[in-house]
Amino acid sequence: MYVQQYAPVLGSLAWSSLVAALPLLVLFVLLGGLRVRAWLASIVALVISLLVAVLVYAMPVGQALLAGTEGAVFGFFPILWIVINALWIYRMTVRTGHFDVLRRSFSSVSDDQRVQAIIIAFAFGALLEALAGFGAPVAICTVMLMAVNFPPLKAAVVALVANTAPVAFGAIAVPITTLAQVTGLPEDVLGAVVGRQTPVLAIFVPFVLVALVDGMRGLRETWGVALVGGVVFAVAQFLTSNFLSVPLTDIVASLLCAGAVVLAVRARRGSADRVPVAAGGGDVPDGPAAGSAPVPERDTTRDSTRDTVLAYLPYVIIIALFSIQQIPPIKAALDATTVKFRWPGLDVRSPSGSQVSSTSFTLNWLASAGSILLIAGLITMLVLRVAPRTAVSSYGQTLTELRTAIVTVMAVLALAYVMNLSGQTITIGQWLAATGGFFAVLSPVLGWLGVAVTGSDTSSNSLFGALQVAAAERSGLDPVLLAAANTSGGVLGKMISPQNLAIAASAVGMAGREGEIFRRVLPWSLVFLVGMAALVYLQSTPVLGWMLP
Repeated sequence: MYVQQYAPVLGSLAWSSLVAALPLLVLFVLLGGLRVRAWLASIVALVISLLVAVLVYAMPVGQALLAGTEGAVFGFFPILWIVINALWIYRMTVRTGHFDVLRRSFSSVSDDQRVQAIIIAFAFGALLEALAGFGAPVAICTVMLMAVNFPPLKAAVVALVANTAPVAFGAIAVPITTLAQVTGLPEDVLGAVVGRQTPVLAIFVPFVLVALVDGMRGLRETWGVALVGGVVFAVAQFLTSNFLSVPLTDIVASLLCAGAVVLAVRARRGSADRVPVAAGGGDVPDGPAAGSAPVPERDTTRDSTRDTVLAYLPYVIIIALFSIQQIPPIKAALDATTVKFRWPGLDVRSPSGSQVSSTSFTLNWLASAGSILLIAGLITMLVLRVAPRTAVSSYGQTLTELRTAIVTVMAVLALAYVMNLSGQTITIGQWLAATGGFFAVLSPVLGWLGVAVTGSDTSSNSLFGALQVAAAERSGLDPVLLAAANTSGGVLGKMISPQNLAIAASAVGMAGREGEIFRRVLPWSLVFLVGMAALVYLQSTPVLGWMLP
């Protein structure tokens, strides 16, 4: 048994936090500064977290190792289980040629890569986030962007930056459901407050995507479409989360956003939209400057209606299965197959003596998003008439290409569990919470840190949700506001999370170059974080307090 302690260094939260932050500091320095491969950087950081747990926090070696194994298994299931099966479906559509049909269909809406970034990465990515989450939008959208002639690095960066505003309501609002469970606050109220924070972010994301693709020229020429996409998504997210249904928020917002962008493109057709953006332009310099790069040759192949329908069918199947899963009787039947058990041998208690909740493991082998995607893949096999041998070889190819991402994700989740169960994460959180009223500024930062480490807004809410409420009560702040801020700030850590970087890099054939992607997305993560921190702080004061329900 191990009883957590939060101030092992001289009885000081400040000194203890400096030591507790060492694994994270090493991880980000290795990734962003020294350009070490993500899998190796993650393993080094994991070893350091184990040393800190054992030598500083006096956690028994066996308990520390068991904490790491639980995190590693959680990294594979459910997180990697989702990504593997999502990419498997993609590989099959590539083998059958239907992905090329899908690419041409998107191009028929607009052959302008700036618009394609909004439709694919922002709108379609938000739909995937709403249904699956846990890396699936990044995995699928990166390859879709490459299919419409985006260079690999740019595709990865655009997909990661786009996967922000929808994350809080991802996987049918699991982050908010989890936050409600760990804090005891009403789910609908938490969803309503988050729905008054992330929509502000959503307005700006399409503009950033356009800038990433084509710099200032793109903003001048495509600002109207970006504005329509951002505003429609934001308004739909606000209205749905506050007045309709928290779980359906991103589904409604993504579909309305996609429809509005298509209408906006058709309204402006005949102007600059007819000219494709060169693949090398923008703020992510994969090649020559936009003005000098050759324009990609347009694919003039004409696809039949049947082929086009078949190309979209795998994604329709995914949407249908996830929608069916939410029907109460079916959801109850699937949930009945879920097994929850204490991780063998792991016994970690809080200072009060209660068992730490994260020592329990949930095996939702049938109800998990990854299993639903596996079923969708099997149906896709039948619909697209994929031979069993081809399907199996595609699965093997997916596992081979994800091998370094698998190591990275499992190592990072092992790191997260060691830090959490040893008390390192709580030490950092309590130290930040001791800042009083200024904690309203730091509250989103704590959520951002949690997602940066775990790669999951759900996990970040599990780690820090209760802490946010306790800090709010000590500081005289609104507990609902700070709990919601943990979620809203957390969405901005998604793009720099090592496992999501590994997923994006593997999806576009850039395994080993995660550090390069990290350096491209880090500035945007920090810029958005500063904006979210300012918003939450002003919402805690009379200046923007009127925004809260």
